[in-house]
Amino acid sequence: MARLPVPDVLVVGGGIIGLATAWRTAQRGLAVTVLDPVPGGGAAQVAAGMLAPVTELQYGEEPLLRLGIASNVRYADFCAELAEASGGLETGYRATGTLAVALDADDKAELGELHAFHQRLGLDSRWLTGREARKLEPMLAPGVRGGLHVADDHQVDGRRLLTALLAACERSGVRLHRAAAAELLVEDGRAAGVLTDAGERLAAGRTVLAAGCRSHLLPGLPEGVLPPVRPVKGQILRLRMPPAFGPFLSRNLRAVVRGGHLYLVPRADGELVVGATTEEQGHDTTVTAGGVYELLRDAHELLPGITELPLVETSAGLRPGSPDNAPLLGPTALPGLLAATGHYRNGVLLAPVTADLLAETLATGAVPALAAPFSPSRFARSPQ
Repeated sequence: MARLPVPDVLVVGGGIIGLATAWRTAQRGLAVTVLDPVPGGGAAQVAAGMLAPVTELQYGEEPLLRLGIASNVRYADFCAELAEASGGLETGYRATGTLAVALDADDKAELGELHAFHQRLGLDSRWLTGREARKLEPMLAPGVRGGLHVADDHQVDGRRLLTALLAACERSGVRLHRAAAAELLVEDGRAAGVLTDAGERLAAGRTVLAAGCRSHLLPGLPEGVLPPVRPVKGQILRLRMPPAFGPFLSRNLRAVVRGGHLYLVPRADGELVVGATTEEQGHDTTVTAGGVYELLRDAHELLPGITELPLVETSAGLRPGSPDNAPLLGPTALPGLLAATGHYRNGVLLAPVTADLLAETLATGAVPALAAPFSPSRFARSPQ
């Protein structure tokens, strides 16, 4: 059997982060291999695809906000370039904007505080009365008390994006190796590639761990190089908006209902994505009756007409959450090993900027300033 050439970069994980990183890195002239038993799978197959750095913002996440905005402003060009590189495949990118609404006085007060926070940070969000919110989205429940309209929070179809990334990778010379990583190979104190579950030795100049919530579980990874990246389960629904309903929903919709975050994302093809639960259930991806019920119940409070729509799919995925819910980007403490994982609820949003930052690091050896707050070494313990 012919010996395979050693790639400059081996990306372990063929989800949206791994494929985007591989594509951008290959564009920099490096030889890249992606290792994954089913490239194009992962959490993005389930994700709604909201590009919402402003409405996702939580207190204390300003560095993550800057990263998210940097990725969001790249998205239109990223998708246009990807369509060309993939041979014309669409990604479902839509500049729809997002409307976050409040259903009661407490939610309204919380949303008002968020708006004030946006204003202090100089973000573009507009406060609406309940009547103004219903004028934008007539199907909203009469009891909606107010809302925030963020014109620059958009959406993309994660499944279409993955298909386009796969095609672009193949057309750009990225080698897709359909196997699973069984062990990280470390030689002379440096990552040297991986051993696959088929017993193949895949050597590489540098290795990028982009395996989502399983990134830190790779046998052979020295202790302390990566912190635990926990799986956070999310159940999600897909409904169909028949043409006879007219414009049922025209933009992304968010709300907090009974303390839980809810979003609805209308696709141009009539699909309506409703999500998502947040469950600390390990690696379980079972769709439960309770999860489906809660999503439909809460969505009905926002859009009473939603119960008339056909339910076409239920699914569950695993978000990769880091200890501080921000991604791990760049070189690790082990020479030759880089991380691109821990994106939690922002994997789809952060794909373009992650790919750019990792490709720049791999091509030049220099870590861009935008990536510095997300170094995997930020979790290293100080000597006692």
